[in-house]
Amino acid sequence: MADWAVTAEGPVRLAMAAAKSGSRLVHVSSDAVFSGTRVHYDESCLPDPITPYGAAKAAAETGILLVQPDAVVARTSLIIGDGRSVHERTVHELAAGARAGALFTDDVRCPVHVTDLATALIELASGESNGIHHLGGSDALSRHQLGILIARRDGLDGSRLPAGLRADRTLPGPLDVRLDSRATQRRLRTTLRGGHQFLMPTA
Repeated sequence: MADWAVTAEGPVRLAMAAAKSGSRLVHVSSDAVFSGTRVHYDESCLPDPITPYGAAKAAAETGILLVQPDAVVARTSLIIGDGRSVHERTVHELAAGARAGALFTDDVRCPVHVTDLATALIELASGESNGIHHLGGSDALSRHQLGILIARRDGLDGSRLPAGLRADRTLPGPLDVRLDSRATQRRLRTTLRGGHQFLMPTA
């Protein structure tokens, strides 16, 4: 499958090239490597993916650390920017009635701001860290809660955002995956802010 080749095999090939050239590798992985059975996941938890994407990301993690044990594997969650992320665009379209669908109240993640994530990755790349690190925000939020915060920041009517239960749908994937990033946070100067903080209205 092409997706497996890109998501699982591609990063391992990159790790092999990095090891051969003596370059440092920081690989960005995902909370999709977890099933949600435990809900709370720290860096010691073993992957137990339930989707093909999650399985490919987990395979990439394993292969990278076998090829280059001093690499960093950084698992993250929903990435939020300043209006340009897919999650933010979805909220705007739903609030405007330009898109059908709902924001799930039972689909929980630990969103992170793209600036915090990028700065933390640079820190990890510049230091002596290796192995698994979690880079999620400090707040666990449902997709609907996240949408309400985005709407409030952007001056939208949050009451227009439709809510629903992912458990009622046939969508694959885990429901509640909360990355526990406290161990990594203690090693960083960068603060991994929660959504309530980085989505606070500025005016």
